Amino acid sequence: MKFPTFKLNRNEISGSLGDMGTFVPLLVGMVNKCQLDLGSALLFAGIFNVITGFLFAIPIAVQPMKAIAAVAIAEGLTVNQILTAGILTGLVIFLCGITNMIDWLNRWIPKPVVRGLQLALGLKLLMAGFTMITGTNQFWGWDSILVGIVATVIVLIFFFSIRVPSALILFGCGLLLLLVSHPQYFQHLQIGIYLPTLYYFNSLDWTIGFWKGTVPQLPLTTLNSVIAVCALSRDLFPDKPASPRRVAISVGLMNLVGGWFGAMPMCHGAGGLAGQYRFGSRTSASIIFLGTIKIILGFFFGASLLMLIQHYPQSILGVLLAFSGIELALVYRDITERLPAFIMLVTAGACMGLSSMAWGFAIGWLVGWIMMTLQSKNQN
Repeated sequence: MKFPTFKLNRNEISGSLGDMGTFVPLLVGMVNKCQLDLGSALLFAGIFNVITGFLFAIPIAVQPMKAIAAVAIAEGLTVNQILTAGILTGLVIFLCGITNMIDWLNRWIPKPVVRGLQLALGLKLLMAGFTMITGTNQFWGWDSILVGIVATVIVLIFFFSIRVPSALILFGCGLLLLLVSHPQYFQHLQIGIYLPTLYYFNSLDWTIGFWKGTVPQLPLTTLNSVIAVCALSRDLFPDKPASPRRVAISVGLMNLVGGWFGAMPMCHGAGGLAGQYRFGSRTSASIIFLGTIKIILGFFFGASLLMLIQHYPQSILGVLLAFSGIELALVYRDITERLPAFIMLVTAGACMGLSSMAWGFAIGWLVGWIMMTLQSKNQN
């Protein structure tokens, strides 16, 4: 295997933080509500960041599986149920990869439908970012709407600059605000050696994990974590796009291995790639750097980091998430003809209106098939 060449610089470091608006809230939610082990989650996320960085020449993100995380936080799944959901999802996606079924799906899904999925996800990330900012419920303070406004202005000022690492500046400002306002949270840090443990599962864990976690996650992983992320990679990096088969196998192996040792269910995501690109990532150097930091934090600090990441300013994470969403939504620009644009908007509208990527895809694909069939008949 030929490893990709890369160079770490301030822009790559800045870009590595572009997905924190998604990563941190979902991780903290599962740790708080479900007692997921923070040290194991960070350690394996870091390991898979590094491995992904060597497998792909582009900044492919490693994210929590959103549907599993949402169900786990809302319904209070146990750690074992979360892990079995990730393992089973990984198994299905891995089989799709090694059998080339994922390539068949990638060819079978029309481009306007994929663009609709990306547009919907981008807008959802943008809305979630605004919600995080306004959810602080105060205009003034160390974590407030005002901080979100100032952070937004900083990003806008350096929007077209390739020299100023705006995400790195924002992340550093967040740590400084936390240190000044709540220095006691840093006193909880304890250096040690935190090692993952092997988990054992019973039949109930597998059953609940499958029905409550795997079933809602599979469409999202297939469509967003494989097909949409590969489509976005072709847009951003036309000379070195990621192949659906390799991405599917990567997602599968992450969960088939990490799930037995307490790693949260993980995938690659179009939103993460868009966010990291928006804030400066151009090579996998950013992912390897981020992974190394996660490994160090998970291995040496483990659960003692919880107080810090629990109270990191949501207003700053919201700004990072919002701009990631904008970057992802803007991929619709190559849809310029009337019919493809119609199909794209129907898909995006269905995804957002029904709050389901799977149903949105189904409706968009069906409408697209009908409209393209009618167009073909009229032309004949």
